[in-house]
Amino acid sequence: MRWILLILLVLLGGLQYRLWWGEGGRLELLRLRQQAQDSQRENAILRERNEELARQVMDLKAGNTVLEQRAREELGLTREDEVYYQFVDPAKLVPKAAEPQL
Repeated sequence: MRWILLILLVLLGGLQYRLWWGEGGRLELLRLRQQAQDSQRENAILRERNEELARQVMDLKAGNTVLEQRAREELGLTREDEVYYQFVDPAKLVPKAAEPQL
């Protein structure tokens, strides 16, 4: 009778080990849940980025205003009847090296 009880306790311990730490156990379940949450967060960020890019594509297809704005900002282009003025802050100018006097 004692041998049967001992064997049953060993089997119960083995099953408990497998339940908590074995393959498909509790720890793996927690790890997979965390991985799923991380993936959902990353997907939300990428979804927002894709929506922004889709809006930019629609703007570029729909009209010239966005295209013109990008050309002005990134390439410094102007229209034929426009004059480009650039204002420089004198405080930010780098002084020229002092020339030796003769």
